[in-house]
Amino acid sequence: MLKEFKEFAMRGNVIDMAVGIIIGAAFGTIVNSLVQDVIMPPIGLLLGNVDFTNIFAVLKEGKVAGPYASIAMAKEAGAVTINFGVFLNTIISFILIAFAVFFLIRMINNLKRQEEAPPAVPTTKECLYCFSSVPIKATRCPNCTSELKAG
Repeated sequence: MLKEFKEFAMRGNVIDMAVGIIIGAAFGTIVNSLVQDVIMPPIGLLLGNVDFTNIFAVLKEGKVAGPYASIAMAKEAGAVTINFGVFLNTIISFILIAFAVFFLIRMINNLKRQEEAPPAVPTTKECLYCFSSVPIKATRCPNCTSELKAG
């Protein structure tokens, strides 16, 4: 049983999938940092110094009564909250990841198209009578002297 598992785990597809998952998790961390540390602060500044990560609604007060300055303070007090700002950051992260994946797939498709050379323009045609190869512009077959259609 251990041998079968080892064979399964060492297949190329499984290893490729594992590498993809690890790279995807790292990419997700980068995008989250981009959203939280680069994109959201200027947006918050434009909207009047709003920190989106701390936009929340208190559903139930905790042991210590509110108002709470941050989600961390509300959780520490035992309050039940709906974290709109965290959700907004997650949505923006998802959109950025989706765009990045879209552009990555688009680049890969463009590379595949460039690799596929267009079919070569034919320079010869076949004589209908003797089946020999004749230049495409020829009007008579050089082998059997038959008259050929133009083109």
